[in-house]
Amino acid sequence: MSRVKIKFPDEIPLFTTTIPVRVGDLNYGNHVGNDAMLSIMHEARMQLLCSRGYSEMDAGGVSLIMADVMVAYKGESFYGDNLQVKIYAEEITEHSFDLLYHISTIRNGQKVIIAHAKTGMVCFDYESRKIVAMTNKLMQFISNQ
Repeated sequence: MSRVKIKFPDEIPLFTTTIPVRVGDLNYGNHVGNDAMLSIMHEARMQLLCSRGYSEMDAGGVSLIMADVMVAYKGESFYGDNLQVKIYAEEITEHSFDLLYHISTIRNGQKVIIAHAKTGMVCFDYESRKIVAMTNKLMQFISNQ
């Protein structure tokens, strides 16, 4: 069975944040569950957008909708971990872009990679329920210019 592989660019991340693992993020295996990892990625994405005064409903003049997601788990994460999330943007087109998430923690003095993930983000107009073109403002932001 082939596995999801995400290659990160050699450039500086677009955004970095730290998100603590909460008790509610844990599943029956006592580690972060799949649903919680998506929630952690969503929080990191919201922090990225908010760092520019944007939201998913107004990201430089357009709304964003998630078209797809991939997560490759590399290690377990537990209550008390502080997850460092580095976000990169790539595959930028007229209507969409990918956000890559490199998620890690420090445990016992060692860096532990928790997950590599990707969300495909599409510019969307919620009134017309249609895909729209990206604004120059958003394009400049995600291309790190």
